[in-house]
Amino acid sequence: MESSPKSETKEAWAERKDEYLGHLGNQEEHEVGFWEAIHQRPTVVGWCLYSVFTCLLVSFENQAAGLVLSIPRFRQDFGHKFGDDYVLDAAWQSAFFGGPIASTIIGTLTSGYMADRFGRKPMLIGALILSFAAIALEFSAETREMFFGGKLLNGFLLGIIMTTALTYLGEITPLALRGILTCLNALMFTLGPLSASIIVERTGSYDSRWAYRSVFVAQFAFSAIASVFVFFMPESPTWLLSIGRGERAAQSLKRLGYSEANIATRTAQIQNILEQAKQETEGATYLELFRGSNLRRTIISIMPLAIQALGGVFFISSYGTYYIQLAGYSVDDSYKMQIGQHGLSMAGNICSWYLVERVGRRPLTFWGQCSLTVILMVCAGFATEGSPGSIKGSVALIMIYNFFYNISIGATAYTLLVEVSTSRLRVKTISLGVAFQYLIYTIWAFVLPLVFNPDKANLGAKTAFIFGGLSVICLVYLWFYQVETAGRSYEELDELFMKGVKVREFKNYITTSQMKSQKAQRDHA
Repeated sequence: MESSPKSETKEAWAERKDEYLGHLGNQEEHEVGFWEAIHQRPTVVGWCLYSVFTCLLVSFENQAAGLVLSIPRFRQDFGHKFGDDYVLDAAWQSAFFGGPIASTIIGTLTSGYMADRFGRKPMLIGALILSFAAIALEFSAETREMFFGGKLLNGFLLGIIMTTALTYLGEITPLALRGILTCLNALMFTLGPLSASIIVERTGSYDSRWAYRSVFVAQFAFSAIASVFVFFMPESPTWLLSIGRGERAAQSLKRLGYSEANIATRTAQIQNILEQAKQETEGATYLELFRGSNLRRTIISIMPLAIQALGGVFFISSYGTYYIQLAGYSVDDSYKMQIGQHGLSMAGNICSWYLVERVGRRPLTFWGQCSLTVILMVCAGFATEGSPGSIKGSVALIMIYNFFYNISIGATAYTLLVEVSTSRLRVKTISLGVAFQYLIYTIWAFVLPLVFNPDKANLGAKTAFIFGGLSVICLVYLWFYQVETAGRSYEELDELFMKGVKVREFKNYITTSQMKSQKAQRDHA
C-alpha cells in the first residue's frame, strides 16, 4: 500500500527536523571549550579514560617482551652460554618478538569484523576474560615452547582489545576533548613500559625465576581492574544506531550522562554522520576502505602508525636496555636508565596534550619527525665513531628520542587514526592501521636480532642509520600528504574528503556542514 502525500510530507518534515537537530548539535559542539566539555560530560570522560586504560595491557605486554630479554636469569633459563654470559638464540628471540606481533595482526583484523557484528562491549569482555589464561601460560612457562604459546595467545587478545578500545574512544569522545583523550592513549604506551621497568629494576637481578615472573604477576592485576569495569560499560551509541537500534542507543546515551533533550540532538548528529558516510560507502567491508574518497582517508589514517614503526620506536623500546648493557653499563644501571627513558616519554606525552590542539596535528607530527630523524642519524654516527665518549653520547640520544617521539608522532598517530576514519568504517580502519603497524613490527622482530646482536652482525646502535633513512622518506610523505584535522567534526571531515579538498586548503576550508550548523544555531536563537 502506497503512502499518502500527507504521510510523505510528515516523513519529509521529520527527516528535516532530525537533520536540523544534527546540525545544531554540531555547532554547539564547536562552541564548547575544554573545561566546559568535562563539566558537561563527566560520565563520557570517565568511560573514555576507561577505554584508554585498557590499552595499558597492550603496552605492558609489548614492553615485557623486550625487558625479559635483558634479564640475565631469563637468558639463562631460555638461552645458551655465549662467552661469559647467556644469550637467547636468535631464532627464539625472533619468535618471542615476532610471534605475538603476528598474532596481534590476526586479532586486530578479526575484531574489525566481529566488533561490527556483535558490538564493542562483548568483544572487550571476551578478550579480557581470556587474557587471564594467556598471562597464566607466560607466568608458569618453564620451556620456550610454552612461553611462546602464552605470548601468541596474549598477542591475539591484545589486538582485539586495542582495536575495540580505540574505536569506542573515537565514537564517544566530545570534539573539544578528542585531541587530548586520544593522545592519552599514547600515555598508556608509556605507563605500561614504565611499570614494567620499575618491576624489573626491583626484581631483575634475582637469581630465580621470579626475576622475570614478577612482570607477569602485574599483568594479572591490570587485567583484573579492566575486567571489573567492563561489565558496566555502555555500548557505543554510534554502533547501535548503525544497526538500527535507536531505543538502545538512547538508553546508552542516557547512561553516558546525556539529558533527554541532549539525547535527541546527539542522536540526530550521529545519524547525520552515518547518512553522509553512506554516500561514500556501499557497505562496511574492508574493501570499502579502498574505494572513492575512502582510499585517501584510509592512507592518512594509518600512515602515522606505520611511521611510528618505520621511525625506530620498535628498536628503541625493544633493544634500548640491552644496548645500554652492551655499552658497558651494569644491569642495575641499565634498568634505572630505562626508567629514566619512560619518565622522558611521559613528559613528552604530557606536553602533547597542549600542543596537539594549540599547534595542530600536521605541524606537530612533521616537525617532531624531523627531530627524530636528526636524533637517529647522530646516534648512529656516535656509535660508528666508537670511542667511550661517543658510545655514551649514543646512549643519551636513545633516551632523548623518547621525549621527542612522545611529544609528536607517538601521540598524534592515535588522534589521526581515530578522527580521520569515517564513522561506518572506523573499527575496520583502526584494525587495518594496527595490523599494518604490527606487520612492520613483525619484520623488525625477525630482522633486528640478526642485525643488532653481538653474535650476529653486531651493528648495535649503528642500526639507527636504517631508521634514520626511513624517517627521511616518511618526512616527504608528511609534507605532501598529511592534512590538518584539529577542530573538525566528523561530519565536516566526511565532507572535506568527499570533496577532495587539497592538503594546504584543509585547515581553513569552510564546509557546507559548517554553514548549515551556523544557520541552524541562528534559527534556533
